[in-house]
Amino acid sequence: MLRIAGRRLLSVQQRSCTATTFVLSRDHTIDSSPAAPRSAPSADLSSFNSYHRSLIRGLASQVLTQGNEVGFASEVPATVEAVKTPNSKIVYDDHNHERYPPGDPSKRAFAYFVLSGGRFVYASVLRLLVLKLIVSMSATKDVLALASLEVDLGSIEPGTTVTVKWRGKPVFIRRRTEDDIKLANSVDLGSLRDPQEDAVRVKNPEWLVVVGVCTHLGCIPLPNAGDYGGWFCPCHGSHYDISGRIRKGPAPYNLEVPTYSFLEENKLLIG
Repeated sequence: MLRIAGRRLLSVQQRSCTATTFVLSRDHTIDSSPAAPRSAPSADLSSFNSYHRSLIRGLASQVLTQGNEVGFASEVPATVEAVKTPNSKIVYDDHNHERYPPGDPSKRAFAYFVLSGGRFVYASVLRLLVLKLIVSMSATKDVLALASLEVDLGSIEPGTTVTVKWRGKPVFIRRRTEDDIKLANSVDLGSLRDPQEDAVRVKNPEWLVVVGVCTHLGCIPLPNAGDYGGWFCPCHGSHYDISGRIRKGPAPYNLEVPTYSFLEENKLLIG
């Protein structure tokens, strides 16, 4: 910008000196003519002063036109000259800025890197949020510890019942004798309120595992009691047989059989 301003100032000074020489020479020619009146030099001097002031102003369209008529070379930038003197031929002033070809490989690679990095960050944040949501919905360690119960069956004698606690409920584990197994299989299913075969309720005929909660009102029945040698609920008089099936009283269903499995011959896993 300083270089352009210096060029403009130099151009104005050159034009001023040239215009002064030209006007003085014209005045001399007029003075040498005998037919011209004596008042012409003063009028030419005033026109010279106005013309000189207009030249000093710089970039007016009148100055550029008069300068071109006199024959001066234009030192004005192409864009400024195009604004002052519009024509069909447009020349842009692009000497003061740098141009890059479209689709510069370096800039394209940087743009791809930024976009890919941003998408990777978004995907990582989304994955972290999903994992945290899944972990928050899963059970804690103390709940998982109570979800299953391992029982040693080696200390249970035949014909006896052991009560263990699982998920806050009592569970009856009965080791049945051969007579108990025969008695459970000899029952007529048509006489039962909740018909169910004994083989469906046990995985090993020797071991019966049931939840010790009465299906009537949630009381805890007494083992080895009642009219059928199984369990008896003293609250409302419900009787269960040796397979935990309801035989008498207000209870509508048999005792519930929990989920269990045998880890070993004498190891039972409930849950």
